[in-house]
Amino acid sequence: MGSVTIRPVRTRRELKGFVKVPFRLHRAHPQWVAPLVFERMEFLNREKNPYFEHAEVELFVAERDGEPVGRISAQVDHRWDEYQGGSDAMFGFFEATEDPDVARALLDAAREFAASKGRSRLLGPMDFTTNDEIGILIEGYERRPMILEPWHPPYYRQLIEAEGFAKTMDVLMWELQFGDLKEGESFDPAIHAAAKKALEDEGIAIRNMRKRDMSAEVRRFMDVYNEAWGDNWGFVPITDAEVEFQAKNLKQVINEDWTFMAEKEGEVVGAALTLPDINQVMAKLNGKLLPFGWLKFLLGKRKVDQLRVFALGVKHEYRHSGVAAGLYLKHLEEAAKPDAIGGGEMGWILETNKPMNRAMEGMGGKVVKRYRLYESSL
Repeated sequence: MGSVTIRPVRTRRELKGFVKVPFRLHRAHPQWVAPLVFERMEFLNREKNPYFEHAEVELFVAERDGEPVGRISAQVDHRWDEYQGGSDAMFGFFEATEDPDVARALLDAAREFAASKGRSRLLGPMDFTTNDEIGILIEGYERRPMILEPWHPPYYRQLIEAEGFAKTMDVLMWELQFGDLKEGESFDPAIHAAAKKALEDEGIAIRNMRKRDMSAEVRRFMDVYNEAWGDNWGFVPITDAEVEFQAKNLKQVINEDWTFMAEKEGEVVGAALTLPDINQVMAKLNGKLLPFGWLKFLLGKRKVDQLRVFALGVKHEYRHSGVAAGLYLKHLEEAAKPDAIGGGEMGWILETNKPMNRAMEGMGGKVVKRYRLYESSL
């Protein structure tokens, strides 16, 4: 075999080649779900994704004998510097054949980029931030990923660790099957009591998100999101421009029945964004909506039977008022309706987030996937 060559992405054609690398590597893996090519092209478009307004990014493709065998991004996010401090760079979008030479060449390219920016630590994978897809799958290989989750073969972990990267944080996906829960049985009674306190004693009202007012609703959600997650490891608040960018895609996916806003006197104090697992549909599209993908997508959405609790948070002032418990119970009530989706997964949840992980246990959940983020000194 020839040597591994690393090429930076410069043209739209090369960018499409970057997007298509995992199609080549994973097409024989039944668990892998192809992303929509046009959506990934938009996400990586420097003129369209507002992330590039505050970050320096290089994309690399690894080739051997003229064929793509891997890819990686390397980035410096100046908002990370502002909110997390330190002298960090990140890598992301890591894909590679089962070949240590390929992994080494890719990670060396990311290291060189980070060093050229005066950085002392390389973290990842992050595609591009902790608000996006993160981590290498290290448990749950047998399960198909849900919406906005990556899937990796087991050897990815081995390749990265062989290059001297050490664990920095694990994030967990919990399985919750609301349809199996019975009030006062599997569901911790303390959650019911806390929810009652919030809804009756504190005057909290919980409503569904209004899709017709999606831009404003997503902004309200992000106000909660940025405050509720502000103290978490690796969190960087999302900008207004990024909210608008994300809302455009979310509008095609959101089911109003599964999105909740907790309000007190007109102020949104807590929120839960739960998304139908459209990966069940995406698995049949092979990354394409044309010529018949749109029809498959629209028809398939009606048959989705699992969901992902993507984010659930409460503003600091209301953390001990039972708002979170009220949001949990709203999921249970929705699942009890005839023909409702009965459960799915919740995460990412940091392994260090003891209150949230205890809540998952209290609702009868179990950890079904674990993703790991790594670091290496430079």
